[in-house]
Amino acid sequence: MEPAWLIPLIPLTIGAAFLSFGVHGLRRARVLRSAGVTVEGRIVRHDVRRNDEGVTFYHPVAAWTTRDGRTCEYSSRLGRGSVRHGDGFRVGTLVSVRYDPADPRRFAIEGWDSTLVDLVFTVVGSVLTAGTLIVVLVLLLTL
Repeated sequence: MEPAWLIPLIPLTIGAAFLSFGVHGLRRARVLRSAGVTVEGRIVRHDVRRNDEGVTFYHPVAAWTTRDGRTCEYSSRLGRGSVRHGDGFRVGTLVSVRYDPADPRRFAIEGWDSTLVDLVFTVVGSVLTAGTLIVVLVLLLTL
């Protein structure tokens, strides 16, 4: 086997990783929609994270009390480049939180957390994976 056959593994691996990430996020959102409980929460702070390129992302930390009395405080999995004064997610703002009663760490801040990112990852992953598989299939059939 020639090393050239290893080249399609790169987009296939990237596509599979993107597809897995996107599908996981969409399934998580579906569980929250079907079995989640909505309660009032409050933004208590923002976790500030920097990526490898030095770009800053703000992840709001929501605090709420579950229906069975447990106090929860978790950071959103999605961050944004800024938190503007008028966007409704400043520290102290009341927000609606939808959480999974079986595991409150799985939650979404309504209006902040979106499935758009998961959908984009799913589409890009599908295109990369399917495209690479088609190329490999054509290469195998033309041997």
